[in-house]
Parts: sequence; structure tokens; C-alpha cells
Amino acid sequence: MSPSKREREYARRRYSEWQVRQAERAHRRRRRMQVLAVLATVVVVGGIVGVVWLLVGGRDDDADVATPEVTASEASDPDNPCPAPGPPPAEPLTFDAAPDPAVAENRTWTAVLQTSCGDITVELYGDRAPKAVASFVQLARDGYFTGVPCHRLTTEGIFVLQCGDPTGTGTGGPGYSFGPVENAPVDNLYPTGTLAMARGGDDGNSNGSQFFLVYQDSTIPSDSAGGYTVFGRVTTGLELVQQVADGGLGDDGVAPARAISLNGVTVQ
Repeated sequence: MSPSKREREYARRRYSEWQVRQAERAHRRRRRMQVLAVLATVVVVGGIVGVVWLLVGGRDDDADVATPEVTASEASDPDNPCPAPGPPPAEPLTFDAAPDPAVAENRTWTAVLQTSCGDITVELYGDRAPKAVASFVQLARDGYFTGVPCHRLTTEGIFVLQCGDPTGTGTGGPGYSFGPVENAPVDNLYPTGTLAMARGGDDGNSNGSQFFLVYQDSTIPSDSAGGYTVFGRVTTGLELVQQVADGGLGDDGVAPARAISLNGVTVQ
């Protein structure tokens, strides 16, 4: 689950493209406000005749004002059920150290991943993976996941959607790492619905904020780190992940073509 240079370059390109799209949308919004201001003036001063002129004969240079905005993903994929996600965090939050595992309270938690495609509810195993759950719970409480994209999708052999990096490059994190691996399956099988930590490398102490959702049974070979920490499971909303996966990969073969991000995470 460690990132590659290609992933980082693609993520930077996607972020630049997102900035361009935002600028274009802002321009269109300004144009609409200008037209509405003119319309209001015409109604007051010129009456109905002026209104008819504006709507029918006076739109030569504003013909696209009433055209609905269509994102690049919607234009290329009309079956995409997800609206375009919002912007990633401008300044990702960072922390000095991982929280005390006692935050996990040795109990099962319920968390709601509020994504741009809808809500995904998960159970968190505070008793089986206290370090991972304590980190996830504390990051959620601190608002760390707001605007964070799901930057990686795999569709062959291993079927996961990976999220949790505010930079969208696959190299970002909360400023700390922790380990070792907790609650990894002994048979290397990660069943459908598994919620597990992604690592920063082959070091079992390189867990951070990135995690992955398994949308089809996946066998992930163990390595020197001992596999991947399983810290929960999806209880509802897994079909949203499947819908994203159904859209396939983007041009780089790493990120999902149907973009999805986290609007926030609540825990209880």
C-alpha cells in the first residue's frame, strides 16, 4: 500500500486541474451575478420589453450563462452517481504524536464516513486494534478528515479504495506514525467490508492516517511488517465504494475515475 512516484505526480496534476476548474466556476458565477444585476435593472427601468430583449436577443456574449455546470467526470461518465467532491484541505492538520491507545476505550465504536458520494458507516474494533482506533477516533474528532480525498483504487487481484491522505499524493499523513501491526489476518484474507490501515512502507511502525476499504474479498500477501492492521468493518454504505470502483481507474491507473472524498467523519 506504499505510494509510488507516479502516484505523487498524478496527484499533483489532479490538484492543479482542480484549481483550474475552480477558477472557471468562479468566473461563471461572477458572470451570472452580473447578468442578474442587469436583469434587475432592466425590470425596474425598462419593464417587460427590456426583459424579453435580455432573455432572447441580448445574450450573444453570455450564451453559456444558463448552461448547467458539468464537471469533467460527469461529462465523461454520465452514470457517475457522485457529485464532484469539494477541495482538499489547504493546510492539512499535523500533530506531534499518536494518541494514547487508551482513547480507544477497549470497546467497539461506530463511525460515519461522510463522503461526497454518501455516508458509509463502520464499526471500529477498539479492543482488537487500540492503537489504530485511538488514532482514527482522535483524528476524526479533530476534523482531520474534512476534505480529504480517496486517492487510490485497485481493481485487479486486490480490491480496495484507499483514503486518508490530505495531500492526495499517497505520501501525506498526520505528522506521526505508529505500530506495530495489529489484528492482521493470519490467512492474509481481507474479506469484503474490511477496514484496514495502509502503511507508509514495509515497516510495521509506519501506520498513519491512511486506510483502505475492501469492497471485494482480497488476499494481500504478508510481508516483513506482518500484514495490515484490521481495525474495523463496513456495516452500511459499501455499495457506494462499489459504485466508485465500477467507474474504473483514471488515466494514471491509480486514482478512481469517479472522484470521491471525505466531507468529515463522526464517531460515537
